[in-house]
Amino acid sequence: MISSDPASAPKADLLRYLQSARDALLWKLDGLSEYDVRRPHTPTGTNLLGLVKHAATVELGYLGDTFGRPSGEPLPWVAERAEPNADMWATADQSREFVVELYRRAWAHADATLDALPLDTVGTVPWWPEGRNEVTLHHAVVRVIADTQRHAGHADIIRELVDGAVGMSADNTSVPPGDQEWWAAYRSRLERVAREAGGEA
Repeated sequence: MISSDPASAPKADLLRYLQSARDALLWKLDGLSEYDVRRPHTPTGTNLLGLVKHAATVELGYLGDTFGRPSGEPLPWVAERAEPNADMWATADQSREFVVELYRRAWAHADATLDALPLDTVGTVPWWPEGRNEVTLHHAVVRVIADTQRHAGHADIIRELVDGAVGMSADNTSVPPGDQEWWAAYRSRLERVAREAGGEA
């Protein structure tokens, strides 16, 4: 937990936006089957549980190892001989509970780093090229926020494709109100406009 010291206000802002993205990403798993949280929805295999696993890995790396604060979490999917993209999907023996709890532990570890160190603390990113691998904590947190928000957007689209559910959170859809008929008409209108603009009308 970030302290109430006024000097920590920038940290509180960063943490608020990071936590918002974390919560949005996890919420996209709610109510779905094991199959639906794992199945690939794009040609490159994007899937909901894999996005969460990746986000946990990113936090533990950028807001842990980079600042000499290893979490102790075993992450074999990013080991030297791991197969490519292994952090972007969960194996059959990596349960949803395992991935979600790993992500929550990553939050706690990252938050502790943010609480313990000044934002101008310089760390070394182990997987960046030597000579170009130094980064401030401020930069690292912004990078993690951007990455998490990006993947929360991916998750939002995937969830809509699965069952039509949309929004930032259970109490904030962030889309205009409309029933299924309204949205179907809206989508049809956009399709007509796209065809007209593309000379296909």
